[in-house]
Amino acid sequence: MSAVCGGPARTLRGAGTPRYAAEFSPYLPGRLACATAQHYGIAGCGTLLILDPDESGLRLFRSFDWNDGLFDVTWSENNEHVLITCSGDGSLQLWDTAKAAGPLQVYKEHTQEVYSVDWSQTRGEQLVVSGSWDQTVKLWDPTVGKSLCTFRGHESIIYSTIWSPHIPGCFASASGDQTLRIWDVKAAGVRIVIPAHQAEILSCDWCKYSENLLVTGAVDCSLRGWDLRNVRQPVFELLGHTYAIRRVKFSPFHASVLASCSYDFTVRFWNFSKPDFLLETVEHHTEFTCGLDFSLQSPTQVADCSLDETIKIYDPACLTIPA
Repeated sequence: MSAVCGGPARTLRGAGTPRYAAEFSPYLPGRLACATAQHYGIAGCGTLLILDPDESGLRLFRSFDWNDGLFDVTWSENNEHVLITCSGDGSLQLWDTAKAAGPLQVYKEHTQEVYSVDWSQTRGEQLVVSGSWDQTVKLWDPTVGKSLCTFRGHESIIYSTIWSPHIPGCFASASGDQTLRIWDVKAAGVRIVIPAHQAEILSCDWCKYSENLLVTGAVDCSLRGWDLRNVRQPVFELLGHTYAIRRVKFSPFHASVLASCSYDFTVRFWNFSKPDFLLETVEHHTEFTCGLDFSLQSPTQVADCSLDETIKIYDPACLTIPA
């Protein structure tokens, strides 16, 4: 089904800067970070946008430029002003929104594009993982100028890296080699290798309500759920997208609700516990939709962004009524 949002979307349009990733602040309600890249990331610069909602839509609070395209962004879990981005030149950048200039620090070790970066959410550790086209994942402590560890094993581009919100020192990665892998920082190696699709996997996410449940989204247009206690087959498969799925996110408020965005220009909302699992299809972009996030403060608020150079914050109809 195709549905109208529960309210009008707040939209920010930009000139010449396709949007690749969006992430809500875990601290400030409505504040959003967006990573952008000129010329579809092939050439040109990138910009980190920090946005706040206002009466007329979205207001630009701060912007930071980098000399290569920015592909992902993650907020610090212990400082409301600090973020990390990753870029096409193989580097990560540390920014402080309280300062007009930046970055504060640059971490340059990857040898190809860095497509994914994530800050650990578990208390007691301040660690960041990055995934690259060089087929490695690197572990960083932002207070240290070099990586703590490099994880090898993937045989193609790493598109997605995500920390477990439950298990300290545990993260997942998804790759063009068609596998989902679970890693243990303490063991400095891979714990589980799951041949999750027969196609490149562009995104993965960890359920906020179960330490054993993850979801993958792939070029084969499918979403698959994986229970780490038995990975021989998926526990659910969600079909409906017509082109590659670029990003998937579990809801922080509903245990069985997730969202996905795709190169078919749509964002789709799902409840994998229901027979009619597709809750809503949002069609408000005119190009590949690449960035997607749920608000951590509002149970109904979502942000997405697209190569059509727009960022949107809205309340899907399916989240304003019980799922």
